[in-house]
Amino acid sequence: MQPDTKYAKSGDVRVAYQVTGEGPVDLVLAPGTASHLDLDWEWPEKASFLERLGSFCRLIRFDKRGTGLSDRPTDAATLEERMDDIRAVMDAAGSDRAVIFGYSEGANLALLFAATFPERTRALVLWGAQARWVRADDYPWGPTREEAEKEIAYLAENGVTLEYLTGPGAGIPKDLPHVRFFMRYLKASASPSAFAARASNSETRRASSAFRPRRRAAILATAASPPTSGSLSRLCAASFSALPIRNFYALRTDG
Repeated sequence: MQPDTKYAKSGDVRVAYQVTGEGPVDLVLAPGTASHLDLDWEWPEKASFLERLGSFCRLIRFDKRGTGLSDRPTDAATLEERMDDIRAVMDAAGSDRAVIFGYSEGANLALLFAATFPERTRALVLWGAQARWVRADDYPWGPTREEAEKEIAYLAENGVTLEYLTGPGAGIPKDLPHVRFFMRYLKASASPSAFAARASNSETRRASSAFRPRRRAAILATAASPPTSGSLSRLCAASFSALPIRNFYALRTDG
């Protein structure tokens, strides 16, 4: 049964969230660029994934401000403001301490939350994490700023397309089951302007290695390249484990 959607308050913004499952540990799922709480349950692979997570923990999911069922302010929020969505949702759900599972852009929010609220972070799980989103003098990986700006302009003009989804956006296989539903999902989750605003927000591209927590936490990370794993491992983690991945797509299709 699809759970009820509730709302937490972060500043003047109402953040939609759902709670499912039960267990001795709370797990907060920080989504990537866009998400949609209700459509998650119409996507068989995603629904199965969420049910598995809810089989051993209390799962707390939310749509970030500007996406899905949450308020959609027109301004591009800072990383700190969007990170506060996690704090607001945990407060509303009555969660004092949780494992924070962030994927793609959500990994940046999870890292900043752990650095800001270490006493509320039991552990970090990062999927498709990147130490930086744009290449820099001390980080010669990822797109150049010019390439990133070109991608932002493409998103603003076209929104999410099959070419973007199977190319620089997520790198998922073109023959992946439900790829058309995934496109519908993303289009319902955020507008072209919202996608472009998140991609162009320079705060999003801050180096994850700049987040210095006041207390150590265990980190499990999946990253596309060893340099990213190396940069993340310098976050003063009590323990750090890294797993290689080929793309951001985490959902299994073999049941």
